[in-house]
Amino acid sequence: MSYQRTLRIQKERIGAIIGKKGSIKEEIENKCNIDIEVDSEYGDVMLKSRNTNPLDILDLNKALEIVMAISKGFSPERAFNLFNEENSLEIIDLRYYVGKSSNSLSRVKSRLIGEKGKSRRTIEELTGSYISIYGHNVAIIGSPDQITLTTEAITRICSGRSHKNVYNFLQEIRRKAKIEKMKLWEESNNIPFMRE
Repeated sequence: MSYQRTLRIQKERIGAIIGKKGSIKEEIENKCNIDIEVDSEYGDVMLKSRNTNPLDILDLNKALEIVMAISKGFSPERAFNLFNEENSLEIIDLRYYVGKSSNSLSRVKSRLIGEKGKSRRTIEELTGSYISIYGHNVAIIGSPDQITLTTEAITRICSGRSHKNVYNFLQEIRRKAKIEKMKLWEESNNIPFMRE
């Protein structure tokens, strides 16, 4: 018995999933040992494992996550960061914060993106994650810690906190993480920790 999953995506993202001459689709198929069928008319993407090994479900789920990331606006290159076992995809529905108002959604999306994408880029730099804002969703690719931190930053911006407040929060977390890392390194090398 082979495993399969079907996903309906926006038609305008089908080209990104297939890639030039099928290159993206083929890379996902080869790396995850699956087959992908795309129905361009309806936007249905079917992923099917090639073998019947129970472990194939893991490869199928990884492929599904990558296709989902591309469908949420990530470039295939960024979505391929999900091949790294440490990384996963998190999707936040902004309607949870703003309700059904399209004006509120536009306002929050504008705040998250920032002028010429500055806010999104700054959050990515401070957290080490990748962010895509597409439709009513924010998608995040990163390690569990990166996703937690990015989600917190997004929640703060959605609830009206200033960008400066959010950036300061992220910088403080990063500073503490560096100190913690330095302590661990010094302890493992038997060097006494020096405070300034």
